[in-house]
Amino acid sequence: MEHIADVIAHSVLTDFDISLFSSGKHFKLYEKLGNTPMELNGVAGTYFAVWAPNAESLSVIGDFNGWKSDLHPLNARWDSSGIWEGFIPGVRENELYKYAIKTRGGDVIEKGDPFAEMWEIPPSTASIVKSVEPKWSDGVWMKNRKKKNSLNAPISVYEVHLGSWKRKFDEQNRSLSYQELAEDLVSYVKEMGFTHVEFMPVMEHPFFGSWGYQITGYFAPSSRFGTPEDFAYLVNQFHKSGIGVFLDWVPSHFPNDAHGLYRFDGTALYEHEDPRLGYHPDWKSYIFNYGRHEVRSFLVSNALYWLDKYHVDGLRVDAVASMLYLDYSRNEGEWIPNQFGGRENLESISLLKEMNAAVYENFPDVQTIAEESTSWPGVSRPVSMDGLGFGMKWMMGWMNDMLEYIKKNPLYRSYHQNQVTFSLVYAFTENFMLPLSHDEVVHGKGSLLSRMPGDEWQRFANLRALYAWMYTHPGAKLLFMGSEFGQFSEWKHDETLLWNLLKFDFHNGVLEMVKELNKLYKTEEAMHELNFESEGFEWIDYSDTQNCVLSFYRKSKNGKQKLLVVGNFTPNAREEYKIGVDESGSFKEIFNSDSTNFGGSGFLNKGNLKTQNESLHGRENSIKLRIPPLGFTVLKPSK
Repeated sequence: MEHIADVIAHSVLTDFDISLFSSGKHFKLYEKLGNTPMELNGVAGTYFAVWAPNAESLSVIGDFNGWKSDLHPLNARWDSSGIWEGFIPGVRENELYKYAIKTRGGDVIEKGDPFAEMWEIPPSTASIVKSVEPKWSDGVWMKNRKKKNSLNAPISVYEVHLGSWKRKFDEQNRSLSYQELAEDLVSYVKEMGFTHVEFMPVMEHPFFGSWGYQITGYFAPSSRFGTPEDFAYLVNQFHKSGIGVFLDWVPSHFPNDAHGLYRFDGTALYEHEDPRLGYHPDWKSYIFNYGRHEVRSFLVSNALYWLDKYHVDGLRVDAVASMLYLDYSRNEGEWIPNQFGGRENLESISLLKEMNAAVYENFPDVQTIAEESTSWPGVSRPVSMDGLGFGMKWMMGWMNDMLEYIKKNPLYRSYHQNQVTFSLVYAFTENFMLPLSHDEVVHGKGSLLSRMPGDEWQRFANLRALYAWMYTHPGAKLLFMGSEFGQFSEWKHDETLLWNLLKFDFHNGVLEMVKELNKLYKTEEAMHELNFESEGFEWIDYSDTQNCVLSFYRKSKNGKQKLLVVGNFTPNAREEYKIGVDESGSFKEIFNSDSTNFGGSGFLNKGNLKTQNESLHGRENSIKLRIPPLGFTVLKPSK
């Protein structure tokens, strides 16, 4: 071991770093803690630094020393930071290592590095010495992505679980690698017309069945699919194809795997000691101590890391509701009120605000998106306006109402049309993203298609109507993989999607319609330009509950462009349905979910539909049109 004076002289950490870290304000800890390959006095090796304030002693173990804990001890810093550091000669890139931590109780525990940028492939659990240096050729995307990620841009997201999107049957059903996904997935998403992908957590996780939501390696893309550089290559290829990349980010909990963050130095370091604050009964995992300054530095640094190191375009923050409420999923007596006697988690709220502020200060051209299922106000309002500071929020109310409504027999839908229309009462209180996510096709819920009522034709028509409503409704869009072609069984994380279904017309028809919806959404300004503003939507008539017919306008800025949208949630086609319109002239149909290309019956509006000078629905003119069964039509005024 080098003399302690040499280590201090070559420490990566400065006094300013320590001050920021200890006050919870160091947001680039990934440049300071963990492993750093370097030279000291002309000798190649690796500098290690780890936070473990309650350790009695701490050393680095690995293949390079036979995993013996008495050969390479680290030194406790002379300040009160709780950081141990040291330089080990001869330890180079790709070496396996862990920290052997002697607790004050005399036990020796072996832990992976919280800041390791690469880990062994599970079930192995060692960290790997790695200095990640991606090679980028996405300069055009990075220069222009502010426009692509802005709130007035079309944002249509394809949610993906990398391990099960497509598998190699002839190679023991293995998942595709990052390199293979960079070919197959990128070309597929581009062909489908989605503007962004969202990856379920790619961070290293020991249990594949957790889908990535039980993370141990917060700074490392999973080695199951390749190296960190391979993951960067995947992001790079998406960007070169004009597609943004969002990542799921999980600051709400972590598992109790022995090599992870749990009781890292023998004490509740990252979590709370009291299970009423530090344990999730739902997920049987542990809650970060959001009030501890060093933990806050860890979490905010982690958020910025993925945006910085991997050019990621946004973070979808998982389980925000569980972070906001101290009594989340708890009975009376199982939680501790805040200092004012309330149920709000004030420390978590403060962290979320600080994280969002730091993200947008450092990366103003990205988005943060909250999975938040309650009526908490101002989730997607700036911190300066006393909001949580997210760019968008998942519209869970719309999703729940629509999935409840669409499964009903159309005979009874007339009594429940408020489930369709209620979302427009609050649609502009937040910047909403409409999600049909992985959560809706697991745990016995079945696929979206399996919940549709009626015979085969009606089930597919109902599914197409649901998607058409989602795309014409204000807000950004998200669709989970497999749903775009009507997978009939629920998603299984250890199996491939049922791609063979595309040889059947109905399934291929759904896929073709989603393509067309993405095209419509992107090319027509009225469909996206005012996604989050009330000026972009105007009801014409939502009162025809007997026929389950809706009609409305979507509008672009300054009313420059308007589209007429009419939807029918019954299997009864309407031959001459009359609707009031503002315009005099004619309309032309530009989309119909009942097109034979999509598996529909072909009940279309052909040619120009001329308006009549007869007032209706409070408007000076009206128009007669054909409304498809269980379908939507979009019409554009002719010039």
